Amino acid sequence: MSIRVTHEVGEAVVVTAAGGTEILRYVYRPDPEAFESRKPYAHPVRTLGGRTVTGYRPNDHRWHKGLQMTASHLSGQNFWGGNSYVHGRGYLALPERIGSMRHDGFSVFAVAEERFDCTEDLTWVENGGAEWAREERGLSVHSVDVTAGAWVLDWSIRLTNLRDVALEFGSPTTAGREMAGYTGLQWRGPRDFTGGTVLVPDVGAGAEEIMGTQGPWLSFSAEHDEHDGHSTLVFAHAPENLDGSAVHPSHWFVRSQPIPSVAFSWAFFEEFALPPGESFSYRYRIVVADGAWDRERVEACLDGLPW
Repeated sequence: MSIRVTHEVGEAVVVTAAGGTEILRYVYRPDPEAFESRKPYAHPVRTLGGRTVTGYRPNDHRWHKGLQMTASHLSGQNFWGGNSYVHGRGYLALPERIGSMRHDGFSVFAVAEERFDCTEDLTWVENGGAEWAREERGLSVHSVDVTAGAWVLDWSIRLTNLRDVALEFGSPTTAGREMAGYTGLQWRGPRDFTGGTVLVPDVGAGAEEIMGTQGPWLSFSAEHDEHDGHSTLVFAHAPENLDGSAVHPSHWFVRSQPIPSVAFSWAFFEEFALPPGESFSYRYRIVVADGAWDRERVEACLDGLPW
Protein backbone atom coordinates (compact mmCIF):
# COMPACT_ATOMS: atom_id res chain seq x y z
CA MET A 1 0.00 0.00 0.00
CA SER A 2 1.40 3.38 -0.95
CA ILE A 3 1.93 6.23 1.49
CA ARG A 4 2.34 9.98 1.11
CA VAL A 5 4.85 12.01 3.13
CA THR A 6 4.49 15.75 3.66
CA HIS A 7 7.25 17.81 5.27
CA GLU A 8 5.83 20.92 6.87
CA VAL A 9 9.22 22.59 7.11
CA GLY A 10 10.01 23.88 10.57
CA GLU A 11 6.96 22.15 12.04
CA ALA A 12 6.35 18.47 11.40
CA VAL A 13 6.53 15.45 9.12
CA VAL A 14 3.19 13.88 8.22
CA VAL A 15 2.59 10.39 6.82
CA THR A 16 -0.75 9.67 5.14
CA ALA A 17 -1.99 6.26 4.03
CA ALA A 18 -3.46 5.71 0.57
CA GLY A 19 -7.01 5.94 1.89
CA GLY A 20 -6.37 9.47 3.11
CA THR A 21 -5.88 8.72 6.80
CA GLU A 22 -3.09 10.67 8.48
CA ILE A 23 -1.42 7.84 10.39
CA LEU A 24 1.56 9.73 11.82
CA ARG A 25 2.38 13.33 12.64
CA TYR A 26 5.93 13.73 13.93
CA VAL A 27 6.24 17.20 15.43
CA TYR A 28 9.75 18.62 15.83
CA ARG A 29 8.85 22.28 16.33
CA PRO A 30 9.70 23.18 19.96
CA ASP A 31 6.72 23.31 22.28
CA PRO A 32 6.23 26.62 24.10
CA GLU A 33 6.31 25.22 27.66
CA ALA A 34 9.87 24.69 28.86
CA PHE A 35 8.63 22.90 32.01
CA GLU A 36 7.24 20.13 29.80
CA SER A 37 10.74 19.46 28.37
CA ARG A 38 10.75 20.72 24.81
CA LYS A 39 11.42 17.84 22.45
CA PRO A 40 9.98 16.19 19.33
CA TYR A 41 7.05 13.80 19.64
CA ALA A 42 4.67 11.73 17.52
CA HIS A 43 1.01 12.75 17.84
CA PRO A 44 -1.50 12.02 16.63
CA VAL A 45 -0.70 8.42 15.75
CA ARG A 46 -3.67 6.68 14.11
CA THR A 47 -4.66 3.25 12.89
CA LEU A 48 -5.45 2.73 9.22
CA GLY A 49 -9.11 2.93 10.26
CA GLY A 50 -8.52 6.45 11.57
CA ARG A 51 -8.59 5.68 15.31
CA THR A 52 -6.27 7.88 17.40
CA VAL A 53 -4.00 5.82 19.68
CA THR A 54 -1.93 8.55 21.33
CA GLY A 55 -2.77 11.15 23.96
CA TYR A 56 -1.49 14.72 24.10
CA ARG A 57 -1.06 16.90 27.22
CA PRO A 58 -3.58 14.99 29.39
CA ASN A 59 -4.70 16.88 32.47
CA ASP A 60 -2.92 14.45 34.80
CA HIS A 61 0.49 14.82 33.10
CA ARG A 62 0.70 17.77 30.70
CA TRP A 63 4.20 16.71 29.63
CA HIS A 64 2.98 13.39 28.19
CA LYS A 65 2.89 13.87 24.42
CA GLY A 66 2.08 10.89 22.27
CA LEU A 67 5.22 8.88 21.60
CA GLN A 68 8.47 10.55 22.63
CA MET A 69 12.04 9.85 23.66
CA THR A 70 12.66 10.76 27.30
CA ALA A 71 15.21 10.53 30.11
CA SER A 72 13.57 11.09 33.46
CA HIS A 73 16.78 11.17 35.54
CA LEU A 74 19.98 12.15 33.73
CA SER A 75 22.89 13.47 35.82
CA GLY A 76 20.50 15.55 37.92
CA GLN A 77 18.47 16.82 34.95
CA ASN A 78 14.97 15.85 33.79
CA PHE A 79 14.48 15.25 30.05
CA TRP A 80 11.05 13.74 30.70
CA GLY A 81 9.30 16.94 31.72
CA GLY A 82 7.10 17.97 34.60
CA ASN A 83 7.73 17.37 38.28
CA SER A 84 10.98 15.70 39.35
CA TYR A 85 11.07 12.90 41.90
CA VAL A 86 13.30 13.58 44.93
CA HIS A 87 13.65 10.79 47.46
CA GLY A 88 12.09 11.65 50.80
CA ARG A 89 10.32 14.70 49.36
CA GLY A 90 8.24 13.23 46.55
CA TYR A 91 7.53 14.98 43.25
CA LEU A 92 8.57 18.62 43.14
CA ALA A 93 8.29 21.36 40.54
CA LEU A 94 11.97 22.03 39.84
CA PRO A 95 12.12 24.00 36.57
CA GLU A 96 15.90 24.38 36.89
CA ARG A 97 16.22 20.63 36.25
CA ILE A 98 14.25 20.53 33.00
CA GLY A 99 16.36 19.90 29.89
CA SER A 100 15.36 19.87 26.21
CA MET A 101 16.09 18.07 22.94
CA ARG A 102 16.88 20.41 20.06
CA HIS A 103 16.06 19.43 16.50
CA ASP A 104 19.11 20.18 14.34
CA GLY A 105 17.90 18.81 11.03
CA PHE A 106 17.42 15.65 8.97
CA SER A 107 20.56 14.02 7.60
CA VAL A 108 18.47 11.37 5.81
CA PHE A 109 15.00 11.89 4.38
CA ALA A 110 14.00 9.11 1.98
CA VAL A 111 10.48 8.58 0.65
CA ALA A 112 9.49 5.54 -1.39
CA GLU A 113 6.06 4.35 -2.47
CA GLU A 114 5.64 1.99 0.48
CA ARG A 115 8.27 3.20 2.95
CA PHE A 116 9.55 6.32 4.65
CA ASP A 117 12.95 6.52 6.37
CA CYS A 118 14.59 9.49 8.03
CA THR A 119 17.47 10.21 10.36
CA GLU A 120 16.97 13.20 12.63
CA ASP A 121 19.93 14.93 14.28
CA LEU A 122 19.25 16.27 17.78
CA THR A 123 21.18 17.80 20.67
CA TRP A 124 20.26 17.19 24.30
CA VAL A 125 20.64 20.51 26.13
CA GLU A 126 20.64 20.84 29.91
CA ASN A 127 18.68 23.62 31.58
CA GLY A 128 21.59 26.06 31.64
CA GLY A 129 22.24 25.72 27.90
CA ALA A 130 25.16 23.26 27.90
CA GLU A 131 25.09 20.63 25.15
CA TRP A 132 25.27 17.25 26.86
CA ALA A 133 24.58 14.68 24.14
CA ARG A 134 24.20 14.24 20.41
CA GLU A 135 21.45 11.96 19.14
CA GLU A 136 20.90 10.28 15.80
CA ARG A 137 17.24 9.24 15.73
CA GLY A 138 15.91 6.90 13.09
CA LEU A 139 12.24 6.80 12.13
CA SER A 140 10.80 4.39 9.57
CA VAL A 141 7.20 3.84 8.46
CA HIS A 142 6.65 0.61 6.56
CA SER A 143 4.59 -2.59 6.18
CA VAL A 144 1.29 -0.78 5.68
CA ASP A 145 -1.16 -3.68 5.28
CA VAL A 146 -4.84 -2.97 4.67
CA THR A 147 -5.79 -6.63 4.93
CA ALA A 148 -4.18 -6.97 8.35
CA GLY A 149 -5.33 -3.50 9.35
CA ALA A 150 -1.87 -2.58 10.57
CA TRP A 151 1.26 -0.56 9.90
CA VAL A 152 4.70 -0.34 11.50
CA LEU A 153 6.82 2.43 12.99
CA ASP A 154 10.47 1.67 13.75
CA TRP A 155 12.26 4.06 16.11
CA SER A 156 15.98 3.95 16.87
CA ILE A 157 18.37 6.01 18.96
CA ARG A 158 22.14 6.41 18.94
CA LEU A 159 23.24 8.77 21.72
CA THR A 160 26.77 10.15 22.18
CA ASN A 161 28.04 11.83 25.34
CA LEU A 162 29.45 15.31 24.57
CA ARG A 163 30.52 16.08 28.13
CA ASP A 164 33.94 15.57 29.71
CA VAL A 165 32.32 13.53 32.50
CA ALA A 166 30.05 10.49 32.39
CA LEU A 167 26.31 10.84 31.84
CA GLU A 168 24.39 9.00 34.57
CA PHE A 169 21.04 7.55 33.47
CA GLY A 170 18.42 6.61 36.06
CA SER A 171 14.71 6.71 36.86
CA PRO A 172 12.41 7.48 39.80
CA THR A 173 12.98 3.90 40.97
CA THR A 174 16.75 4.29 41.01
CA ALA A 175 16.10 7.50 42.98
CA GLY A 176 14.07 5.64 45.60
CA ARG A 177 10.47 5.30 44.37
CA GLU A 178 9.50 1.64 44.04
CA MET A 179 8.19 0.32 40.71
CA ALA A 180 8.24 3.66 38.92
CA GLY A 181 11.20 3.07 36.62
CA TYR A 182 9.95 5.11 33.70
CA THR A 183 12.47 6.52 31.22
CA GLY A 184 13.42 5.96 27.57
CA LEU A 185 10.97 5.76 24.66
CA GLN A 186 7.51 6.39 26.15
CA TRP A 187 3.95 6.09 24.84
CA ARG A 188 0.96 7.80 26.41
CA GLY A 189 -2.38 6.48 25.29
CA PRO A 190 -5.61 8.42 24.86
CA ARG A 191 -8.10 8.56 27.72
CA ASP A 192 -10.23 5.72 26.33
CA PHE A 193 -7.25 3.34 26.57
CA THR A 194 -7.48 3.50 30.38
CA GLY A 195 -8.14 0.00 31.69
CA GLY A 196 -6.99 -1.62 28.46
CA THR A 197 -5.69 -5.17 28.08
CA VAL A 198 -1.94 -5.76 28.31
CA LEU A 199 -0.39 -8.94 26.92
CA VAL A 200 3.13 -10.37 26.85
CA PRO A 201 4.35 -13.72 25.49
CA ASP A 202 3.74 -15.42 28.85
CA VAL A 203 0.16 -16.47 29.52
CA GLY A 204 -1.77 -15.06 32.44
CA ALA A 205 -0.02 -11.75 33.10
CA GLY A 206 -1.70 -8.40 33.70
CA ALA A 207 -0.26 -4.87 33.75
CA GLU A 208 0.60 -5.10 37.45
CA GLU A 209 2.48 -8.37 36.99
CA ILE A 210 4.30 -7.11 33.89
CA MET A 211 5.61 -3.90 35.48
CA GLY A 212 9.39 -4.13 35.76
CA THR A 213 9.69 -7.41 33.84
CA GLN A 214 11.65 -8.12 30.67
CA GLY A 215 10.47 -9.53 27.38
CA PRO A 216 10.65 -9.20 23.59
CA TRP A 217 7.22 -7.62 23.14
CA LEU A 218 4.19 -6.18 24.90
CA SER A 219 0.76 -5.37 23.43
CA PHE A 220 -1.86 -2.92 24.64
CA SER A 221 -5.47 -3.15 23.37
CA ALA A 222 -8.51 -1.06 24.23
CA GLU A 223 -12.02 -0.26 23.06
CA HIS A 224 -12.58 3.27 21.81
CA ASP A 225 -15.11 5.80 22.96
CA GLU A 226 -17.24 7.38 20.23
CA HIS A 227 -16.20 4.80 17.59
CA ASP A 228 -17.13 1.13 17.63
CA GLY A 229 -14.22 -1.26 17.88
CA HIS A 230 -10.78 -1.76 19.42
CA SER A 231 -7.21 -0.85 18.55
CA THR A 232 -3.95 -2.55 19.48
CA LEU A 233 -0.39 -1.31 19.79
CA VAL A 234 2.50 -3.77 19.90
CA PHE A 235 5.78 -2.59 21.42
CA ALA A 236 8.75 -4.75 20.44
CA HIS A 237 12.49 -4.77 21.09
CA ALA A 238 15.10 -5.38 18.41
CA PRO A 239 17.05 -8.58 19.26
CA GLU A 240 20.21 -6.71 20.29
CA ASN A 241 18.29 -4.79 22.97
CA LEU A 242 17.89 -8.00 24.97
CA ASP A 243 20.82 -10.26 24.05
CA GLY A 244 23.31 -8.66 26.43
CA SER A 245 25.00 -6.40 23.91
CA ALA A 246 23.02 -3.26 24.85
CA VAL A 247 24.56 -0.69 27.18
CA HIS A 248 22.09 -1.70 29.92
CA PRO A 249 19.20 -4.19 30.34
CA SER A 250 15.69 -2.98 29.46
CA HIS A 251 12.51 -3.55 31.46
CA TRP A 252 8.87 -2.74 30.79
CA PHE A 253 7.23 0.22 32.44
CA VAL A 254 3.49 -0.30 31.88
CA ARG A 255 0.30 1.00 33.41
CA SER A 256 -3.28 0.41 32.36
CA GLN A 257 -4.73 2.17 35.43
CA PRO A 258 -5.03 5.02 36.32
CA ILE A 259 -3.37 6.09 33.07
CA PRO A 260 -2.46 4.15 29.89
CA SER A 261 1.31 4.27 29.42
CA VAL A 262 4.19 2.10 28.23
CA ALA A 263 7.93 2.80 28.25
CA PHE A 264 10.93 0.82 27.05
CA SER A 265 12.80 1.62 30.26
CA TRP A 266 16.58 1.43 29.94
CA ALA A 267 17.26 2.18 33.64
CA PHE A 268 14.33 0.76 35.61
CA PHE A 269 16.11 -0.68 38.66
CA GLU A 270 19.73 0.43 38.26
CA GLU A 271 21.58 3.45 36.94
CA PHE A 272 24.11 3.16 34.16
CA ALA A 273 26.88 5.49 33.04
CA LEU A 274 27.87 6.62 29.55
CA PRO A 275 31.54 7.71 29.56
CA PRO A 276 32.70 10.85 27.72
CA GLY A 277 32.76 10.44 23.95
CA GLU A 278 31.04 7.05 24.00
CA SER A 279 27.67 6.11 22.51
CA PHE A 280 24.82 3.68 23.03
CA SER A 281 22.08 2.45 20.71
CA TYR A 282 18.64 0.86 20.93
CA ARG A 283 16.07 -0.07 18.27
CA TYR A 284 12.34 -0.38 18.82
CA ARG A 285 9.26 -1.35 16.80
CA ILE A 286 5.65 -0.23 17.25
CA VAL A 287 2.86 -1.99 15.34
CA VAL A 288 -0.33 0.08 15.10
CA ALA A 289 -3.41 -2.03 14.39
CA ASP A 290 -7.18 -1.96 14.18
CA GLY A 291 -8.90 -4.58 16.32
CA ALA A 292 -8.15 -6.42 19.56
CA TRP A 293 -5.19 -8.71 18.83
CA ASP A 294 -4.50 -11.85 20.84
CA ARG A 295 -1.05 -13.32 21.49
CA GLU A 296 -1.14 -15.57 18.44
CA ARG A 297 -1.87 -12.69 16.10
CA VAL A 298 0.82 -10.51 17.69
CA GLU A 299 3.45 -13.21 17.37
CA ALA A 300 2.46 -14.04 13.80
CA CYS A 301 2.77 -10.38 12.85
CA LEU A 302 6.17 -9.96 14.50
CA ASP A 303 7.47 -13.19 12.98
CA GLY A 304 6.64 -11.77 9.54
CA LEU A 305 8.61 -8.55 10.16
CA PRO A 306 12.33 -9.33 10.06
CA TRP A 307 14.70 -6.75 11.52
